[in-house]
Amino acid sequence: MKLTSKGRYAVMALVDLARFDNINPVSLRDISLRQGISLDYLEQIFSKLRKKEIVQSIRGTQGGYILKRKAKEIKLTNIFDAVDEKVKTVQCKKESKKGCNGKSTKCLTHNLWDELENHINNFFEEKSLEDLVKDNSERRI
Repeated sequence: MKLTSKGRYAVMALVDLARFDNINPVSLRDISLRQGISLDYLEQIFSKLRKKEIVQSIRGTQGGYILKRKAKEIKLTNIFDAVDEKVKTVQCKKESKKGCNGKSTKCLTHNLWDELENHINNFFEEKSLEDLVKDNSERRI
């Protein structure tokens, strides 16, 4: 299983945004500098996040981005979905009778990897941006 940089960076950027969201809109430039993520890459990510109504852009000299919903309402699965990130532990489709190895049956360990994928996706469904912001602030104390 591999989570791409797009998914990881989207979560990092949104946690950063959630930390400052109550004060003023946050510029992508500030997030880029704090998190070490390319500004161009952030613009691509935030375009997708805006389309899925996770963030809202504010124009003007004090403009930037704010969360469209409360941090506790935004689950990691919402973020991954917005940036087209899929968490998969097997290459075959769940509904297919064929296995990843191209044979007519699924491999002997298919159910193990399928169960792992379910656990991972459930974990991401339970975690919100608020959880990550709290976790980050508790570690700094």
